[in-house]
Amino acid sequence: MPELSQTQPFSFPCEGGLVLNQPTFNMQPGQALELQNFEPDIDGGYRRISGFRRHVNHIVPQTSASTEKVLMVVQFANKIVAARGTKIFSSASTELASAIASGTGMTGSGTITVDSTAGFSSSGTLQINSEIFTYTGVTSTTFTGVTRATSSTSAADHAIDDAVSESWTEKDTGRTSAGKYGFERFNFDGNDKLIVVDGNNDPTVFNTSIAATDVTESTVEGAKHVAAFKGHMFYSGMSSTPSTVVFSQPFDEDAFNSGSGAGSVKVDDTIVGLKVFRENLFIFCENRIFKLTGSSSSDFAVAPVTRDIGCVNGNTIQEFAGDLIFLGPDGLRTVAGTARIGDVEIGTISRAVQPEIDKNIKDSDIFESIVIPDKTQYRLFFSNTTDAEANTEGLICVLKGQNFEFGKIKGIKPSATDTFVSTGDVRALHGGFDGYIYRQEKGNDFDGTSINGKYRSPDLTF
Repeated sequence: MPELSQTQPFSFPCEGGLVLNQPTFNMQPGQALELQNFEPDIDGGYRRISGFRRHVNHIVPQTSASTEKVLMVVQFANKIVAARGTKIFSSASTELASAIASGTGMTGSGTITVDSTAGFSSSGTLQINSEIFTYTGVTSTTFTGVTRATSSTSAADHAIDDAVSESWTEKDTGRTSAGKYGFERFNFDGNDKLIVVDGNNDPTVFNTSIAATDVTESTVEGAKHVAAFKGHMFYSGMSSTPSTVVFSQPFDEDAFNSGSGAGSVKVDDTIVGLKVFRENLFIFCENRIFKLTGSSSSDFAVAPVTRDIGCVNGNTIQEFAGDLIFLGPDGLRTVAGTARIGDVEIGTISRAVQPEIDKNIKDSDIFESIVIPDKTQYRLFFSNTTDAEANTEGLICVLKGQNFEFGKIKGIKPSATDTFVSTGDVRALHGGFDGYIYRQEKGNDFDGTSINGKYRSPDLTF
């Protein structure tokens, strides 16, 4: 029997996150050599990430081929608005507030209790998992007059928080060769609106009834990026003017008379993204970053933030933990306002996981990102069209105190993303390459696939 009289317990906190840029014996005991599908928790330690599941049970209709991926998902006016191919659709989704047993009879007088019926029609058809229901009325939290197991489906058990959704309704068509969509929620005149751009067609504005109106100004046709700033709508990414930002008249996204306050600015690099942050509009380019200040065409001014660093992809730009975060060629960086008004500093935050970033920048052709604000968490996804979802990787970045900690994601492959916060409810959505819309931070698996989590500590010396 071994001699144990001289042994002592040795404990350490799990903190510091994934570290790939140091020899194992230089690492702190609580850091991780592997941290796959675990996240640094703002309350301490590491926890396995939550799963994702379908947020709308119906597939987004294809335009011409079943291989079409979701090009946009956005929560707006109590609806999910999604694009696939050259068409745009809307649906409504909520979650069960009370479970439904398979044996519960519903033959025209049943009731389904949900979190909210906002966005749904006053009567119609619902789907929960694979079962289809009809209903004849609604209250704020119930569907009434329910008949279950319609359309040749079978009655089944449904749990609290299962998604309840309606079918997709086509809202806009007639586009050609639409690419990845950009969007902006805005309100210039007391009415909430959504504007979308797709890199090839006219920008399109939706009101809260999801009725579409095109912006027909030729100088913004084919815009890839859009941002509302100081009451003007800013457009960029037009193929014929890749270094120009065009802005509308005040409080009118579809008026461009220069005598009434519209105009344009030009930078000396190809623009990849626009983002409003702290009273400035940041213009991200391939090799440079600029900021636009001022409040109208009379005093708008553009100045360089840096002429040495650019952004790899505009879909990586997010407001996160009081900063802007984006993917540069040398890793994740922040654009942070300092204590001196108007000053800006650029910071690199991802040295600990730089080998993972270098590998994925080289191998990926689609980049997506999302923010989960209640966890102070930014997620970056590296997708390759030909890779299976199970092999798709990403990074989790968490701000803990003054430090950023990282984990690795494997098994989530978004083609479009959106984060929307409503009365404290954080909805982190992504569209898939399979045509479905999913909600992250739901369930304990990846839409039915087990989550493969790994944690490996550094080698310990005694």
